[in-house]
Parts: sequence; structure tokens; C-alpha cells
Amino acid sequence: MSLELASEVGNVVLQNENGALLGPDAAAALAVGLAALAAGYAERSIGSAAVGAMAENEDLFVKGLILTVLPETLVVLALVVVVLV
Repeated sequence: MSLELASEVGNVVLQNENGALLGPDAAAALAVGLAALAAGYAERSIGSAAVGAMAENEDLFVKGLILTVLPETLVVLALVVVVLV
């Protein structure tokens, strides 16, 4: 259900005024933009939890840093996919 909905939303977003779908550049921009949006949303909650954990125990700094950086790898991977395709 959600995959069909995402496909339909993508078709609506990528249409121009004539009803034709825009090129692959627009699809790539949409993919990277949505990946960046999702990474920012994930980093918001992970970052606040990591700072709270580090305030109580300084030994959790490395784990908090790794968990904060993990969502950003999604954006890097999306950029790699765009370059390869």
C-alpha cells in the first residue's frame, strides 16, 4: 500500500504543466532531497538522545557520535546512486 502511494506521489510531483513526467534529473533530485530530509529527521532525535546519554555517562561519546553520523550515510549513498545511474 505505502509503495503504491509513494509511486503515485512521485508521479504527481514529477509532472509538469503539460502532464508529462520530467526527466531523470528531477527524479534524482527528488531522491536525494527526500533522503536528506529523512536523515535530518533521524538525526534530530538521535542527536538529542545521544547528548542526554553523554551528559550522564561520558564513555558513551563514541557510540553517540557513530549513531548520529549513521543517518547521514543514507544521503551519501543516495548521491553515489545518482552518480552511478
